[in-house]
Amino acid sequence: MENKGKVISVKGHIIEVEFETNPPSVHDVLYLEKDPDVKMEVYDSSSSSTFFCISLSSTKKLHRGSVVINIGEPIKVPVGNEILGRVIDIFSQAHDGKGSLNTIDSRPIFSDDIEFEKIIVPTEVLVTGIKAIDFFAPILKGGKVGLFGGAGVGKTILLTEIIHNVVTVHKEKSISVFTGVGERVREGQELYESLQQTGILPQVALIYGQMGENPTVRFRTAIAGVTLAEYFRDVKKKDVLFFIDNIFRFAQAGYELATLMNAIPSEGGYQATLPSEMASFHERLLSTKDGAITTIEAIYVPSDDLTDYAVQSVFPYLDSNVVLSRSVYQEGRFPAIDLLSSTSSALNEETVGDKHFKFLLASQNLLKKSVSLERIVSLVGQSELSSEDQKIYKRAELLKNYMTQNFTVTELQTGKKGRQVPLLDTVDDVGAILEGKYDDYPPNTFLYIGSIRDSLTGA
Repeated sequence: MENKGKVISVKGHIIEVEFETNPPSVHDVLYLEKDPDVKMEVYDSSSSSTFFCISLSSTKKLHRGSVVINIGEPIKVPVGNEILGRVIDIFSQAHDGKGSLNTIDSRPIFSDDIEFEKIIVPTEVLVTGIKAIDFFAPILKGGKVGLFGGAGVGKTILLTEIIHNVVTVHKEKSISVFTGVGERVREGQELYESLQQTGILPQVALIYGQMGENPTVRFRTAIAGVTLAEYFRDVKKKDVLFFIDNIFRFAQAGYELATLMNAIPSEGGYQATLPSEMASFHERLLSTKDGAITTIEAIYVPSDDLTDYAVQSVFPYLDSNVVLSRSVYQEGRFPAIDLLSSTSSALNEETVGDKHFKFLLASQNLLKKSVSLERIVSLVGQSELSSEDQKIYKRAELLKNYMTQNFTVTELQTGKKGRQVPLLDTVDDVGAILEGKYDDYPPNTFLYIGSIRDSLTGA
């Protein structure tokens, strides 16, 4: 009877359990004595002998007085090469129609901190072939990049294209982990089919906790995904590409649980524990001497408000910020990246080189001047600008249109072949635009092209 307790209250997904002796530890998994499929995780203590638990399954079979048994260990997820090419959940169940998993090893989803001496600082740029990202917000190998945007501006499409481009190039040297948190089942299915069609599925492990799951499952799926990435880094000594869609849903799931526990919210309206939850997630995604973890995360921006407290809680951990703009989307330019708001810590002469850095500063200066001219153009037309201002405005239009691109993962929807552009070509092309070599071309000529050399030869 030492590891048994009893339920004293059930409130939504929060179960309060009492243990008269041998109290459980935080994160221990309990199960219902009469039905082992009914599970919960110890989340916090409510007194010296009672504990708040978060439900990992349906609570319909729970009632006051129900007996629960403590397993004595936290949630574990299967690890090993056997999970590559598979879709699983935090309960080790497969969801890809390929039968049950044949793994022999598993890991608890909570781990000890890495020794500081083992951590390395990322300095190498990871080229994606996406012009706007590689030029204005380059990704560091072993760093973290956030794709910020409101509903329907193309976060998931952009994330999927990055997966396709980067994993295709690095599939022999790295492993990828995709974590789906609180997003639609349809999007997970489309990603799975895309990876299958391009032949890179065998290098990718996918773990999903979709929108319809209870908040506990969504909350812990993100941590389980981190555990898989850590395993391939530490045990298999691989470079890992870690993708998560969507980190905002992780914060939202924690908020739902905090609300059910009557926790006092922070000044921003979210749970008071949000900063520590974001820290515990991001500070495990580090690069060590054994291998690098490059993190690419989609971040939903509610009401297109970047000052939202949950969105702001992610910023401190990122090396690159890619901001998707609804106004750019409505203008018909894809990817709908706000070129002035997107940035990266890699943008310095030592990391990207003198040429790239010089053209970047000139591009930002050009775009800022163009913004100040847009109101005049909207009122009286471009022809009323001075000749110098007309030149600035047109070059800015050429540059913005040049940064549009067809994606490989949308070929079936658009009928247009996807293009990847080497970083050196992008830098040279931007330099040519800034120098006025293409001032005689209509701006629309530069929409959805690859490199200028390949696309406008003989034009």
